[in-house]
Amino acid sequence: MLSIGEPCPVVTPGTGGDYPESCDAVTVRLLDDSGTESTVTVPPGTVTGSLDVGDRAMLAAIPQEGGTQYAWVGVDRAQPIAVMAGAFVLIVGVIARWRGLLALLGLVLAGGVVGLFMLPALLTGESGLAVALVGSSAIMFMVLYLAHGVSVRTSTALAGTLFGLLVTAGLGLVAIDAARLTGLGDESALQLRLHATELDFRGLLTCAVIVAGLGVLNDVTITQSSAVWELRDAAPEMSRARIFASGMRIGRDHIASTIYTIVFAYAGTALAALLLIALYDRPLLDVLSDEIISEEIIRTLASAIGLVLAVPVTTAIAAATVAPALPAAEELAAG
Repeated sequence: MLSIGEPCPVVTPGTGGDYPESCDAVTVRLLDDSGTESTVTVPPGTVTGSLDVGDRAMLAAIPQEGGTQYAWVGVDRAQPIAVMAGAFVLIVGVIARWRGLLALLGLVLAGGVVGLFMLPALLTGESGLAVALVGSSAIMFMVLYLAHGVSVRTSTALAGTLFGLLVTAGLGLVAIDAARLTGLGDESALQLRLHATELDFRGLLTCAVIVAGLGVLNDVTITQSSAVWELRDAAPEMSRARIFASGMRIGRDHIASTIYTIVFAYAGTALAALLLIALYDRPLLDVLSDEIISEEIIRTLASAIGLVLAVPVTTAIAAATVAPALPAAEELAAG
């Protein structure tokens, strides 16, 4: 990038004033043998602090009768992303060692399930519920057993996760129908409607509700299962009922912290929309009725309910399958 122009002003209708002839434009040089220079227009706000001379950018070549015209695609961000990804893998490998690296491998395989199975199936009009349940179950099998090993403890967490997925799916279906959601609440869905004519958007929303709860469910269920096994190791003589009660005390703390995590995660991703709502100064109940907000609320609540119900189920399964209690020291001495 050779030079950066001035940003275009935000003009309010009726205020008057001269509008600049050229703004929101940058001059670029192609990184090929020709070294061609061209001036391209960038989206509003791009030149304000987010670009610097020397940055690499991606352009689209549009053939014209008098030559090739170039259009702005975006900044080339491959290098900083690669550095961050490398740092993440390195830190995970150093601290979590093989278990962390196997978890990353499971994440790659999960991406393969999404990209090679779930997305093509949705685009061809398959049931969003069926696609989500089959794909999510396959992902959980791979991720849990790769990261935590094949054991009764891991199988217990898997059983609790699958239960939570079924609860989330059922609640999502009922809530989407009751709220009369169409799945067309954002711009991405509207663009998909033009290009993916066979796509079932309500099924897509159902699939999104189920997939959104995967990571949190996995976290909660494996923690509960591990807690029960650790309780057994620490107190071999403890009865299954006491182990369940102790595990649930841990689970309640985990539920409380996880609920905060879910809500704040969605609030962070929707911060721009929340600011826009604040500017409009609309009543809260009216805002909650907007489809884009209702979709996020239902997605959050369905995932949260599935998560909460998965905790006692996972804890109960783990308490039932953990090793039986050993006799107390007094009983062994008497015997």
